[in-house]
Amino acid sequence: MFATRLRPVGSVWSEVNRLSDEMERLFGGRSAAARSQNSPSFPALNVWQDDDKFLVESELPGVSMDDLDLTIQGNQLTIEGERRKPEHDAESVSWHRQERGFGKFQRVLELPEEVQPEGVKARMSNGVLSIELLKREELKPRKIEISVS
Repeated sequence: MFATRLRPVGSVWSEVNRLSDEMERLFGGRSAAARSQNSPSFPALNVWQDDDKFLVESELPGVSMDDLDLTIQGNQLTIEGERRKPEHDAESVSWHRQERGFGKFQRVLELPEEVQPEGVKARMSNGVLSIELLKREELKPRKIEISVS
């Protein structure tokens, strides 16, 4: 007589995932789950603020200004565009390493507060996109005078 050990359903799925990951490793790839957990969002962003504005920087090497769109709605900044494949990407090319991705991308950033849409400035210099977003006047900090009575 064979003894069968019952496992909870959750552990069955973890075993299936482990097997899938092991197969991907054996055949030279990484599983989709591992790629999504370890790969950062593109494009990477640096965001900071001062009393008057938010500043956003993003490295976008190889992205043409013609292939880049910025939109602001309320407190959401959307950066979308496309990094095109290089011209030398032909059938006869044999890649040794391809770490830079190509294709369409979209990144939505939710700012802590709304900004003035008409006060947005953006510039690209040496593959770095810099965006300046002015805070709404009514949301800026104000010094309050204290009167003595």
